[in-house]
Amino acid sequence: MLKDRLRSSAVLIAIVSTLIYLDGNYSVAGAEGLWLLPVLLFFALGTSRDAASMMNQSGRPVHLAATLLGTGLITLTGYLPHLWPLTGSEYPVDCPVGRLGWLVIGATVAIFIILATEMLDYGKLPQPEVTAGKQKLAEMEGGESQEVQLDDTTLTHDLPPISQAPTLRTSNHSKANVAQGALERISGGGFIAVYVGLPLALLVALRGLGSGNWGLAALLTTIAVTKSTDAGAYFTGKAIGRNKLIPRLSPGKTWEGSAGGVVTAIAVAYACLVWLFPAVAGESTGPAESPSIPLLATSWFGAIVLGSLLAVTGMLGDLAESLVKRECGAKDSGNLLPGLGGVWDVTDSLIVAAVPAFLCFSAGVAG
Repeated sequence: MLKDRLRSSAVLIAIVSTLIYLDGNYSVAGAEGLWLLPVLLFFALGTSRDAASMMNQSGRPVHLAATLLGTGLITLTGYLPHLWPLTGSEYPVDCPVGRLGWLVIGATVAIFIILATEMLDYGKLPQPEVTAGKQKLAEMEGGESQEVQLDDTTLTHDLPPISQAPTLRTSNHSKANVAQGALERISGGGFIAVYVGLPLALLVALRGLGSGNWGLAALLTTIAVTKSTDAGAYFTGKAIGRNKLIPRLSPGKTWEGSAGGVVTAIAVAYACLVWLFPAVAGESTGPAESPSIPLLATSWFGAIVLGSLLAVTGMLGDLAESLVKRECGAKDSGNLLPGLGGVWDVTDSLIVAAVPAFLCFSAGVAG
C-alpha cells in the first residue's frame, strides 16, 4: 500500500513539475497555462469519472459518457480566450462575454448535452422490475366478485358496479420510474459536470491573472496552501485531537485538527507570498493596479485572509466528498491512482478552494 502510494505520488509530481516548468518558461504571451492542459483534463475527467461511477454503483443512475463530455467542455472553455494570442492577436477588451463568461456558456451547453443524450436514449434502456407485488384488476362491468392478486395471496372482494365505484388515480411517480429515471441521470450528470468543471476552469483563469508568470505563482500558492491544510489538520488531530468535527461524515476529523490546518495554511501562505512569488513571478505584475483593500497587498494580512479562506473551503471540499462516499457506501472515490485512491481524493479540497483563491488574488493579494 505504502509502496503504491509513493510510486503514484512520484509519478504525479514528476509529470506536474515538468509541465509547470514548461509553462513557466515556454508559454506564449497571453496564452499562459496551455502546457498545464493535459494534467488539468486528467484531474477534471478523473474526478468526474469517480463521482459518476460511485453514483452508478450505488444505484443512482448517471450517464457516464455525457457527464465526462460535459465536464471536459466546461473545463476547456477556460482556455477559449487563449486562442486569440495563438493566432497573433489579442483577446478583444470590449468582448461582451469577457473572459469568465465562457465558463457560463460552457456550463449551459454541457447541461444541454446531457439533456440531449437522455432524449436520444429515452425508452431504450431496460425497464426496472416492479418488486412491490403483482396486481390483477378485472374489468368492473357489474357487481360480481373480483379477485386481486398480491404476490401469492388471493383476496376476494365484493366490488360495486363500475358506475358506483370511486375513481382510481394512477401515480405519475410510478410511471416516471418505468421511464428509465431520465430526470435522475440529468440531475446527477449535470451536478457532477458543473461541480467539477467550473472550479477547475477557474484555475485556468487564475493562471491567466496578471502578466508573465504572476498567475503561475498564484496557482502554485493556491495548491501549496490548500494541500498543506490537509497535512496540518492530520498531524494536529493525531497529536491533540479530542472533539469530533462531524463524526457522521468523517469520524477522524476533529476541531483541534481543523484549527491546526488553518494555522498551517496561514504559515504556508505567508511563506509563498514572501519567497515563492518573487522567485516565480519575478518582475511580473498582478491584475489589480491597486488592491481593493490596501492591507491585502501586505504579506502578513494577505496570508491571514488567503490561508484562512483556502483552509476552510478546502476542508469543506473534503467533507463534501466524504458525504458522497458515505451516501454511496464507498471507502475510496476510485482506484485510478494506486495507493492514493481515486482522483477525487486528490482534487476534493482544490475544487472548492479555487473560487476564494481567484477572488483573493483578483482583489489584490500578493499585488
